[in-house]
Amino acid sequence: MDTARPRSNPWLVLGILLTIYIFNFADRYLLTGLVGPIKAEFGVGDNLMGLLMGPAFVVFYVLMGVPFARLADRSSRVRIIAGGCMMWSLATAATGLATGPVTLALARVAVGLGEAAFVAPAYSLLSDYFKPERRGMAFAILGLATYIGQIGGQAGGPMIAAEHGWRAAFFAIGIPGVALGLIALALIREPPREGQVEGEEQVIIPLGALVARLVRTPSFMLMAMGFGLGVMSGISFGYWGPELFARSYAIDPVAAKTAFALNFGLSGLVGMLGFGFLADRMSRRSRAWPALLSAMALGAATLLVIATVWAPTFVMAKWLAIPCGLLGGGWSVGLFAALQYMLPSAYRASATALFVAVNTLIGYFIGPWLTGALSQAFGDNAASLQLALTIIVPVGVLASLLAFLAASRLERDRIALAGAQ
Repeated sequence: MDTARPRSNPWLVLGILLTIYIFNFADRYLLTGLVGPIKAEFGVGDNLMGLLMGPAFVVFYVLMGVPFARLADRSSRVRIIAGGCMMWSLATAATGLATGPVTLALARVAVGLGEAAFVAPAYSLLSDYFKPERRGMAFAILGLATYIGQIGGQAGGPMIAAEHGWRAAFFAIGIPGVALGLIALALIREPPREGQVEGEEQVIIPLGALVARLVRTPSFMLMAMGFGLGVMSGISFGYWGPELFARSYAIDPVAAKTAFALNFGLSGLVGMLGFGFLADRMSRRSRAWPALLSAMALGAATLLVIATVWAPTFVMAKWLAIPCGLLGGGWSVGLFAALQYMLPSAYRASATALFVAVNTLIGYFIGPWLTGALSQAFGDNAASLQLALTIIVPVGVLASLLAFLAASRLERDRIALAGAQ
């Protein structure tokens, strides 16, 4: 790593990573916006679509996330991010070439493999470009990708599909990512790591020892489980909500999914930025405040999502989407800011990858699949999907309680981890 080179502008770095992350989420959400035409062409049910949204994507995302992060702790995070971006983008485009459920599943597996190279290296990289008191806003801006990508995948995808077929939507979202990977390589410079002396060799703790250390860290485990259950609640609704709108209100699927993406997405954008601003201000009082804010926002948003699932009219559902997005838009920012503050730079990417692996298995693997499986078991219709979401979404309340408990332990666990290096 050439630390003699000047750093890139932090806001340029953040802008490039945000753009890459937008396509990351657009790739991920695109399948959820095209459930209807894909089911019709391949003759499959909700159970298989749930498997494609969850397990098919998650398997390699989890398996490769930690190796990529271990590599990021001792080599160029920029190259890892850029390579992953090009890989998942090509896999997304390849989804449009699928000839049946098997090739569709293989393409989604490849998407998960590529996306495994982004989250942990990106948060580690931003932590070396932004000071702790600025990270809340930086992470919030990066988190905007969740909602912009959702709008692109769930609203833009069906619009493209309506005119040119569902396969064209995968080509349109996938191909630009290759260029983004090259741009990242050209414009982002690898910075020195926080607390590392220039020229000093980075000491990498063995993976087994790292896992044991993190398991013995209460706030890490509480945040990991809380984040996972929060993602399970939110992603299950985020993936299946558009389909619920289309089925429940007997309206055009493109209109329903566009309304879902825009109402939740736009309010989520505002909520994300507001959360980042508030988290930075409150963190000056105590570094535990971002996690506390996450807990409060997640609990309130979960209750509002349950109300949205049971909204009697499309108009009411759209109105409820606004406070859902405002409160649910930024809760992940607080927990990520607390996590990056707590973790030593020597293994920040690796520990973040383990954190992401836990919440991905709970949230992305179990959530969408279990929702689809329950829906099919209950009848594979609007009422069955509504009931399935009513079972899954409330786990967000438990996630809120775990985040509260994590906040109470954060500072003492940070000191313990720093002393254990």
